[in-house]
This record gives sequence, structure tokens and C-alpha cells, in this order.
Amino acid sequence: MVVVPNLASFGPAVPRASFREAARAGFGAFVGLGLAGLFVLTPGVDLELGLYLVAPFGASSVLLFAVPNSPLAQPWSAIVGNIVAGLVGVAVSLAVGDPTLRIALSVGLAISATILCRALHPPAGAVAMTAAMSPDAVRELGFLFAFTPIGLGSGVLVLVAIAYGRLTGRHYPFRQFDDPNRHGTRDAGPMERLGLSEEELVDILERYRQSFNLGVEDLARLVGAAELRAAAHRAGPTTAADVMSRNLVTVGADTPVSEVADLFRRHRFTALPVVGPGDRYLGVIFQLHLVDRAREDALRLNRGFGPAMRRLIDRGRTGPVRAADIMGVAGPRGTPQTPLGALLPMMSDSDVDAVPILARDRIVGIVTRTDLIGALARSSLR
Repeated sequence: MVVVPNLASFGPAVPRASFREAARAGFGAFVGLGLAGLFVLTPGVDLELGLYLVAPFGASSVLLFAVPNSPLAQPWSAIVGNIVAGLVGVAVSLAVGDPTLRIALSVGLAISATILCRALHPPAGAVAMTAAMSPDAVRELGFLFAFTPIGLGSGVLVLVAIAYGRLTGRHYPFRQFDDPNRHGTRDAGPMERLGLSEEELVDILERYRQSFNLGVEDLARLVGAAELRAAAHRAGPTTAADVMSRNLVTVGADTPVSEVADLFRRHRFTALPVVGPGDRYLGVIFQLHLVDRAREDALRLNRGFGPAMRRLIDRGRTGPVRAADIMGVAGPRGTPQTPLGALLPMMSDSDVDAVPILARDRIVGIVTRTDLIGALARSSLR
């Protein structure tokens, strides 16, 4: 019996990505390869640019800048994997004369060697192939080829990827299972408190042959997110409109921070939306924003935190700090139709205590952690 594959299996397997994410990855590769080209062009060696800014660097850039969470994109895999493949390629080029055998043997041995070194990196196969296809140039450099341009260029790409990831909000290298959480303590993050040990998570990855595609930390976070979503399903089809606060206290962009502090104290809020004309949403102020600004002023003015906070909220201060100066503008937000299951992860593993609810660009409500706890408590009683 012949099984005909589903035609849908020939379509895209990668989820749809935003234009912003595509531009972020492409620009990162542009910067990384540009800087790598500056570093790997060794003076005094009469070789073409093509051998130095080698094609495998382009493949490495895809992993480092487009899928930085992949185990195959991590620094050890990128640097050690490419170097090991370079050494294998040079060794085979020096020992084997037949071009076809040389290329096939270089790539095959490079794959085996990088797996044994726990440094599998798909572009490493192209590194070995590059060496095997350029025997004359490789003989001139010898085993130095594995370290420059290959090792040096790979190292530059990794350093650029680390800096670029931090600048664009991506975490590279990926998190380790026992890394401190965002508060600097050893407790696992809320999304990762599964009751599963690192060994059990590793066993799951190995059993399903996914250890090359997913890290233990990422698996923990994905399982945690799935559990949160399942919990939301048990709560029923609850949406933001069902739990949000509607009678909002808001401030304008020019509201002095002293007045913002008074509102926090009077209403016991943890968040205040900042709005423009017609309730157009501009941002949100959390109490933590006041603390952060006072701390920055204390360090900048070389004074204690207490005096800096008093100065920040001083009503008689000349040129007072305004709400627009401290508000956050990049946090999560939802709509009245946003399901509870989507709101849970927004606040479970982030610095926000509340999610503004918008209808187009107008704020119509806000959902706090207290609102979510109340909704889950009610659902547990049904």
C-alpha cells in the first residue's frame, strides 16, 4: 500500500513571523557579517575575500540572529563546532587527493566529530566542505585556517549576536535550567515550576529526539506556558472584558510625578495609565517606575535613595518630572476580547502588575494580578 503524503506537509512549517522580527534578524546578520569581515581579513596573506568571509558564516548568521534559542546556535556549538570542522577539513585536504572523496569524507567526519564534541552546528558541515573545495589555499594556511578565519570570524559573530540580542530584547546565549531568575534568586520562574527535574526534562528531549532542537530551559518554559493555558481553559471562556476594572483613574502625560505618587498612596493602586486627549493610551506607570527613577537620580547625583525620592516627588521642585518621563510604553496590552489564557502568561513571568485593555488606541479598562487571582478563585468554586 502506497501512502500519499498530505499536500499540506509540503507547505511552510515555520509559523508566520512579523515584519519587525524579520528585519531584526536580517539587520543583525548584516552587522555581524560586516564586523566579522573587518576582523578576519588578515593583513599580509594574499588570499581572496571569498575564503576569508567564508560562506558558512552566512549560515551561522541565520542561526545566531534568526533562531538564537536553538541549541545549535549557542556559542559552544558555533565556535567550537566550526573550528573542529575546519581542523577536520584541513586534515582531510592534506591527506586525500580525489576531490569527490575529499569533500564527502570531510563533511561526514566533521558531522561525527562535532556531535562527539557536543558542538553540532549545521554550518560546520559547510566549513569542512569549504576547506575540501579549496585545497591549494588551505595548504597555504594549514591548520591555521581553522582558527583564522574560521574561529576568529565565528567568535566575532557570537559576540555581535550577544550584544545585538540584548539591544533588541532577545536572550542569547539561551538560559540554563539553573540560572537565577529575573529577581536574582534561585527559585524557578513561575512558568517553570513544573515539579520536573532537569534530568527528567533532558530525558523527554532525548526520548523524542529533540535535544538538538530545544534547550531544557526552553522546554520548561513551554510546558509551563501550556499548563497556564490549560488552567485558563478550565476557567471557561473568560475574557478581559469579564474581569477588567472599568472605572479607571488615569493621568496625563504632563502630570507631575508628585501627583502620581499621591494617587498611588490614595487609591492603593500598583499601576496608573497615562492617557492623551480622548482617553488615547500613551503608556502606564507602575510603582516600580518611581523607585527606578529615584535610584537613577541617587546614583547620578551621588546622594542617598531617600533624599532622591523626596526630591523626585517634591511639589515645589523647579522643573518637576512628568508622567511621560517615567511611564512604560512597551509593555503587554490586550483587548476586551483577549482570553484569560492569554493574560496569564503576560503577568506571570514579567515586570508588569497590570495589563491595559485597549479598544483601538483608547484605554477602556485594566486587568491587574488581583483581578486574575479573583477570576481563577471563582472558577475553582464552580
